Amino acid sequence: MLSTPVFTGASAPSSAPQLSLPTRLRPHDLLRITDQGASEVLEGRFDHLLPGGGIWPTDERWSTRLHADDDLDVWLISWVPDRSTELHDHAGSLGALTVLSGSLVEYRWAGVELKRRRLDAGDQASFPLGWVHDVMRAPAASTPALAADGQAPTLSVHAYSPPLTAMSYYEVTDHSTLRRTRTELTDEPEGPSK
Repeated sequence: MLSTPVFTGASAPSSAPQLSLPTRLRPHDLLRITDQGASEVLEGRFDHLLPGGGIWPTDERWSTRLHADDDLDVWLISWVPDRSTELHDHAGSLGALTVLSGSLVEYRWAGVELKRRRLDAGDQASFPLGWVHDVMRAPAASTPALAADGQAPTLSVHAYSPPLTAMSYYEVTDHSTLRRTRTELTDEPEGPSK
């Protein structure tokens, strides 16, 4: 994918501590890759992968893989109203996203509670190992000028390294802790809509 190389070839000085991560890509690499992927989607490079007739699904999230190799999966995701991903992690994969259009809301587990953040077109986020979050399309804007665009899809480009193989799902307990409810094998991004 993506017209520039993923790796810069620079190596850490030998005195630097060596981290044991499941991939040689780092969060800043994934952010650069999702930004580049977003630019290429906007330039029309992936038009052949978009829904037929330009009609985006309105009842379920839609996604298509833009790139796959042993180190990396890159996806374009279209988000629909009133569907969340459910609290989940990406198992042994790091992740990142860039919002192309519209807005997303992320609820992230912050140790004792869920923290909310809004990600608008152009915003980026990365997900280290152990990141537990729920993502959904942000509600349509209430101002008339912006609400008219409420039917346009919310689109984001996501990168996972290594490629997804599993996701675990969680619930918040009455004691403000997380309880894992299940783990599913998957190579699809962000799990099923709830």
